[in-house]
Amino acid sequence: MNAGTEKRPLLRRPLVLWPVAGLALALVAAGLWAFQPWRMFTTRTVDEAPPTAVAASEEDPGAGDDADGSAVSGEDGAEAESDAEPAVLGEGDFITQEHETSGTATVLELPDGTRHVRLADLATSDGPDLHVWITDQEAGGDWYKYGDGRHVALGELKGTEGDANYEIPADADLDGMTSVVVWCERFSVAFGSAPVEL
Repeated sequence: MNAGTEKRPLLRRPLVLWPVAGLALALVAAGLWAFQPWRMFTTRTVDEAPPTAVAASEEDPGAGDDADGSAVSGEDGAEAESDAEPAVLGEGDFITQEHETSGTATVLELPDGTRHVRLADLATSDGPDLHVWITDQEAGGDWYKYGDGRHVALGELKGTEGDANYEIPADADLDGMTSVVVWCERFSVAFGSAPVEL
Protein backbone atom coordinates (compact mmCIF):
# COMPACT_ATOMS: atom_id res chain seq x y z
CA MET A 1 0.00 0.00 0.00
CA ASN A 2 2.80 2.36 0.90
CA ALA A 3 4.69 1.48 -2.29
CA GLY A 4 1.65 2.26 -4.43
CA THR A 5 1.13 5.55 -2.67
CA GLU A 6 4.74 6.60 -3.31
CA LYS A 7 4.47 5.92 -7.05
CA ARG A 8 1.43 8.10 -7.70
CA PRO A 9 3.32 11.45 -7.60
CA LEU A 10 5.83 10.05 -10.11
CA LEU A 11 3.04 9.12 -12.51
CA ARG A 12 1.56 12.61 -12.24
CA ARG A 13 4.82 14.47 -12.93
CA PRO A 14 4.54 14.37 -16.75
CA LEU A 15 1.14 16.04 -16.46
CA VAL A 16 2.82 18.92 -14.63
CA LEU A 17 5.95 19.05 -16.82
CA TRP A 18 4.12 19.30 -20.16
CA PRO A 19 2.46 22.69 -19.44
CA VAL A 20 5.73 24.03 -17.99
CA ALA A 21 7.66 22.90 -21.07
CA GLY A 22 5.00 24.40 -23.34
CA LEU A 23 5.16 27.74 -21.53
CA ALA A 24 8.97 27.78 -21.71
CA LEU A 25 8.85 27.04 -25.44
CA ALA A 26 6.32 29.85 -25.99
CA LEU A 27 8.54 32.30 -24.09
CA VAL A 28 11.59 31.32 -26.15
CA ALA A 29 9.61 31.71 -29.38
CA ALA A 30 8.34 35.15 -28.29
CA GLY A 31 11.88 36.22 -27.40
CA LEU A 32 13.23 35.09 -30.76
CA TRP A 33 10.45 36.94 -32.59
CA ALA A 34 11.05 40.14 -30.64
CA PHE A 35 14.85 40.25 -30.63
CA GLN A 36 15.62 38.31 -33.85
CA PRO A 37 19.23 37.71 -32.70
CA TRP A 38 20.25 36.14 -36.02
CA ARG A 39 19.96 39.59 -37.63
CA MET A 40 23.15 40.57 -35.83
CA PHE A 41 24.88 38.41 -38.44
CA THR A 42 22.97 39.51 -41.56
CA THR A 43 23.42 42.50 -43.86
CA ARG A 44 21.28 44.06 -46.58
CA THR A 45 23.22 46.00 -49.21
CA VAL A 46 21.63 48.72 -51.37
CA ASP A 47 23.23 50.79 -54.14
CA GLU A 48 20.95 53.61 -55.33
CA ALA A 49 22.12 56.48 -57.53
CA PRO A 50 21.68 60.01 -56.12
CA PRO A 51 18.14 61.36 -56.57
CA THR A 52 17.43 63.46 -59.67
CA ALA A 53 14.53 65.66 -60.67
CA VAL A 54 12.20 64.42 -63.39
CA ALA A 55 13.31 66.09 -66.62
CA ALA A 56 10.94 68.83 -67.78
CA SER A 57 10.73 67.21 -71.20
CA GLU A 58 9.42 64.03 -69.57
CA GLU A 59 6.73 65.95 -67.69
CA ASP A 60 5.77 68.28 -70.57
CA PRO A 61 6.82 67.57 -74.17
CA GLY A 62 6.64 71.30 -74.95
CA ALA A 63 8.86 72.34 -72.05
CA GLY A 64 11.97 72.39 -74.26
CA ASP A 65 10.47 74.84 -76.78
CA ASP A 66 10.47 78.62 -76.87
CA ALA A 67 7.19 80.52 -76.94
CA ASP A 68 7.24 80.41 -80.77
CA GLY A 69 7.67 76.63 -80.72
CA SER A 70 11.36 76.58 -81.70
CA ALA A 71 13.73 74.28 -79.84
CA VAL A 72 15.78 75.64 -76.95
CA SER A 73 19.45 76.05 -77.87
CA GLY A 74 22.10 73.61 -76.67
CA GLU A 75 23.59 76.32 -74.45
CA ASP A 76 20.25 76.83 -72.72
CA GLY A 77 19.88 73.07 -72.40
CA ALA A 78 23.30 72.81 -70.76
CA GLU A 79 22.38 75.64 -68.39
CA ALA A 80 19.17 73.84 -67.45
CA GLU A 81 21.15 70.67 -66.85
CA SER A 82 23.55 72.49 -64.51
CA ASP A 83 20.55 73.96 -62.69
CA ALA A 84 19.38 70.39 -62.07
CA GLU A 85 22.04 69.93 -59.37
CA PRO A 86 20.35 69.42 -56.00
CA ALA A 87 20.88 71.92 -53.19
CA VAL A 88 22.38 70.56 -49.97
CA LEU A 89 20.20 71.65 -47.04
CA GLY A 90 22.19 69.79 -44.39
CA GLU A 91 24.82 67.10 -44.07
CA GLY A 92 26.59 65.18 -41.32
CA ASP A 93 28.43 61.97 -40.46
CA PHE A 94 26.75 59.25 -38.44
CA ILE A 95 27.51 58.87 -34.74
CA THR A 96 27.34 55.38 -33.25
CA GLN A 97 24.66 54.83 -30.62
CA GLU A 98 23.25 51.41 -29.71
CA HIS A 99 25.05 49.73 -32.62
CA GLU A 100 28.19 50.62 -34.58
CA THR A 101 27.03 52.98 -37.34
CA SER A 102 28.99 54.99 -39.93
CA GLY A 103 28.31 56.87 -43.15
CA THR A 104 26.91 60.24 -44.17
CA ALA A 105 23.37 61.65 -44.20
CA THR A 106 22.61 64.47 -46.64
CA VAL A 107 19.33 66.38 -46.93
CA LEU A 108 18.83 67.48 -50.55
CA GLU A 109 16.35 69.71 -52.34
CA LEU A 110 15.94 69.09 -56.07
CA PRO A 111 15.04 71.78 -58.63
CA ASP A 112 11.51 70.39 -58.83
CA GLY A 113 11.08 71.15 -55.11
CA THR A 114 11.18 67.57 -53.88
CA ARG A 115 13.38 66.87 -50.88
CA HIS A 116 15.28 63.72 -50.07
CA VAL A 117 17.56 62.26 -47.44
CA ARG A 118 20.48 60.39 -48.95
CA LEU A 119 22.41 57.91 -46.83
CA ALA A 120 25.84 57.31 -48.36
CA ASP A 121 28.39 54.66 -47.38
CA LEU A 122 26.08 53.57 -44.58
CA ALA A 123 27.25 50.67 -42.42
CA THR A 124 25.14 49.62 -39.44
CA SER A 125 23.81 46.46 -37.80
CA ASP A 126 20.68 44.75 -39.02
CA GLY A 127 17.76 44.57 -36.65
CA PRO A 128 13.98 44.31 -36.39
CA ASP A 129 11.77 47.17 -37.53
CA LEU A 130 14.47 49.67 -38.54
CA HIS A 131 13.31 53.03 -39.92
CA VAL A 132 14.81 56.36 -41.01
CA TRP A 133 13.68 59.53 -39.24
CA ILE A 134 14.50 63.23 -39.34
CA THR A 135 14.17 64.58 -35.79
CA ASP A 136 14.45 67.74 -33.72
CA GLN A 137 16.77 66.02 -31.22
CA GLU A 138 20.54 66.55 -31.36
CA ALA A 139 22.59 63.70 -32.82
CA GLY A 140 24.37 61.43 -30.35
CA GLY A 141 23.79 60.97 -26.65
CA ASP A 142 20.79 59.14 -25.22
CA TRP A 143 19.58 56.28 -27.43
CA TYR A 144 15.93 56.74 -26.51
CA LYS A 145 15.38 60.51 -26.71
CA TYR A 146 14.33 60.63 -30.39
CA GLY A 147 10.94 59.13 -29.60
CA ASP A 148 10.16 62.06 -27.29
CA GLY A 149 10.55 64.92 -29.76
CA ARG A 150 9.17 65.86 -33.16
CA HIS A 151 10.13 63.68 -36.11
CA VAL A 152 9.36 62.99 -39.76
CA ALA A 153 9.25 59.28 -40.63
CA LEU A 154 10.81 58.44 -44.00
CA GLY A 155 10.05 54.73 -44.12
CA GLU A 156 11.86 51.48 -43.45
CA LEU A 157 15.65 51.33 -43.70
CA LYS A 158 16.31 49.96 -47.20
CA GLY A 159 19.65 48.38 -46.37
CA THR A 160 22.24 48.18 -43.62
CA GLU A 161 25.09 48.89 -46.04
CA GLY A 162 25.51 51.14 -49.06
CA ASP A 163 23.71 54.15 -50.55
CA ALA A 164 19.97 54.84 -50.46
CA ASN A 165 17.51 57.71 -50.95
CA TYR A 166 14.43 58.51 -48.86
CA GLU A 167 11.90 61.02 -50.16
CA ILE A 168 10.67 63.54 -47.61
CA PRO A 169 6.89 64.13 -47.64
CA ALA A 170 6.03 67.35 -49.48
CA ASP A 171 4.11 68.76 -46.51
CA ALA A 172 6.83 67.99 -43.93
CA ASP A 173 8.03 70.99 -41.91
CA LEU A 174 11.80 70.68 -41.51
CA ASP A 175 12.31 73.88 -39.50
CA GLY A 176 14.20 73.04 -36.33
CA MET A 177 15.08 69.51 -37.42
CA THR A 178 18.64 68.67 -36.41
CA SER A 179 19.37 64.99 -37.05
CA VAL A 180 18.80 61.97 -39.26
CA VAL A 181 18.35 58.78 -37.24
CA VAL A 182 18.36 55.04 -37.91
CA TRP A 183 15.60 54.15 -35.45
CA CYS A 184 14.49 50.74 -34.16
CA GLU A 185 10.75 51.16 -33.63
CA ARG A 186 10.32 47.84 -31.86
CA PHE A 187 12.64 48.77 -28.99
CA SER A 188 12.54 52.59 -29.35
CA VAL A 189 16.31 53.02 -29.63
CA ALA A 190 18.63 54.74 -32.10
CA PHE A 191 21.24 52.61 -33.83
CA GLY A 192 22.98 55.79 -35.02
CA SER A 193 22.33 59.44 -35.84
CA ALA A 194 23.83 62.18 -38.01
CA PRO A 195 23.71 65.96 -37.35
CA VAL A 196 22.13 67.92 -40.24
CA GLU A 197 20.94 71.20 -38.62
CA LEU A 198 18.11 72.25 -40.96
